[in-house]
Order: sequence, then structure tokens, then C-alpha cells
Amino acid sequence: MTHRTRPNGSEQALDTAYDTALLDLDGVVYAGGDAIAHAVDSLAAARRDGMALAYVTNNASRTPQAVAEHLTRLGVPAAAEEVITSAQAVARLIADQVPAGSNVLAVGGEGLFEALRERGLVPVESARDAPAAAVQGFSTELRWPQLAEMAYAVSAGVPWFASNTDLTIPTARGISPGNGAAVEVVRIATGATPQVAGKPLPPMHRETVIRTGAKRPLVVGDRLDTDIEGACAGGVDSLLVLTGVSTPGQLLAAEPKQRPTYVAADLRGLLVAHPSVDPAGDGFRCGGWTATASSDTLVLDGGGEPVDGLRALCAAAWTAAGDGSCRLDADKALTGLGLGHR
Repeated sequence: MTHRTRPNGSEQALDTAYDTALLDLDGVVYAGGDAIAHAVDSLAAARRDGMALAYVTNNASRTPQAVAEHLTRLGVPAAAEEVITSAQAVARLIADQVPAGSNVLAVGGEGLFEALRERGLVPVESARDAPAAAVQGFSTELRWPQLAEMAYAVSAGVPWFASNTDLTIPTARGISPGNGAAVEVVRIATGATPQVAGKPLPPMHRETVIRTGAKRPLVVGDRLDTDIEGACAGGVDSLLVLTGVSTPGQLLAAEPKQRPTYVAADLRGLLVAHPSVDPAGDGFRCGGWTATASSDTLVLDGGGEPVDGLRALCAAAWTAAGDGSCRLDADKALTGLGLGHR
């Protein structure tokens, strides 16, 4: 297998080079209840340029209609049909394995309950309700008795599903525990392992393809371990934005399965061409920056747009790492780029 060793360049702006943006929400479009800087204007401009927008989220707590209304209030007009959630993906996964009309023990938000009903399944609240399956999705109202019911069902042999296993979720106040943290509680209690639908796994990719019909999609996300890994697994190009969970330092250390096609500071990266990253002596040049890898350190020289420096560093780090993860010291090289925490 050929591994990506540098970010791609694009002579066209990405919103004209691709027909559909498959956008993550938390950490890309908003954090908590607030829009991320430049997101509203960038998405409006991409839509004017003819790019279709679809919102693909591992957060299973809200219904697509509620998400669309939230986006519209933020200034990003959206219809429910443009929102694809891990709740919809896990509901389809369950429906493929249990009889129509089955009871499903569900712990999560209204988005999960609606998705189950859409597939002809009946959400229930207790392991005593003879569920044919048990499923966990994210909810900010999660309580201990709900986790206990899930553990009772799973321990009794009920097939276990999870909408996603993101350990964290970005909020307006910082990083908080995600659905994966709650899934781990049940895993510890039961020793079982759930079937998972969300990014980066195939059920979410299948759900997205079914619902969007995109021909040349671009995955846009803030997480290497879900958004970018899912794009790589699905053979789809991707754009990592540095407005959420994954940091520049984590990007440099990314394994091949988590290396994005493009890198940008924020969603304005959709609206512009991306410079190429080219070999330069023992290193790589992007814009006014040159990056090289020594025996134990990444070195960055030059000046210009900070994200160009990060692109050059990616090429040096990924080339040095090969099919593994770069462990060279990058702290000094990243200092001063102003792209967030290392």
C-alpha cells in the first residue's frame, strides 16, 4: 500500500474541485452552542460557489431537524435532509440484524430514539422489556441507572451496539467526555465489545453515501481518529481543520491511516487553492517555509503563512515515519506558528 507522505496541493479552490463537503459539526462548524470563527461566512461562500453541504456527525444526541435548526440559527441555513448522524447509521445496522418491530434498549438522546423509530424499531428503557438489541448514544443527561440497565442487558447476552466511541467532545468551555467514555463504563462492567457504527467505521460511510449521493466528496473534520481515518478507510479525500480536537503536534505524528489530504487552519481552507509541498534538498518546501528531519528533531526555517509551515513539517515528519508514527521532537518547530496547542 502507498502511504501519503505529504499534504496535497490543489490549483483549484476546494469548493470547486469537489462537489460535496461532508462536514463534521462539533469542532468544525460549532463548539457547544456557538459558531466557530469563519465557519458561517466560509460555508455561505462555498454554497454560492456550487458546493453541496452535508453535515455528518458522530454526535447521536439530537435529531437531524434539531441540528438543522441549530445551524440555521447560527447563520448556516440547513435542512434536516442535509444532516447525517451516527444515530441513523447505528439504527440501520441494528435493523439489518433484528426482526422489524423489535424492542431496542436505548440509552441516548432524542436523535437516537427517532432514528430507531425511522427503521421500524421500538426504543425501550429497561433490560426487563425483552430487548432484541441494546444501543448507546451520546446524551448530556446520562444517568447511572441507564448505564446499569445497559450492563444488565449486555451481561444477559443482548447484542450491544454503540453509535460511536469518541472518547471526547469539544464544547464552548473545552474538551468534555464523549459517548466512548460511557461505552467504556459498560465494557468494564461486562467484558463485552459493542458493534460500532460511527466514524471511522464503514456503517457511517455507508449511511453518508446513501443519504447524500455525493459523486466527488470531501470529508472535512477536526479529528484524525474519526473524520480523517474514516475518509482514508472509505477512499475519500479529506481536509483537516485545526479548530477542534486534533492538534498540530498530533497531525505530525499521524499514522498513515489518519493522514489528511489537505490541512487548513479553519473552514476558510475550503475557499482557496492549496499550495503544493515540494522536495527541497534534504527537506520539503511549502510557501516560504522549508522543513527538514534530523536524527531526532524536526527543523523549520523561513516565514510566511503559518499553515504552510505546518504542511512542510507534515511532509518531513510523514516521510521520516514511513508506515509508522513520527516520534521526532517538533516542539521548537511548532513554536511561533500560532496554530493552537501543540
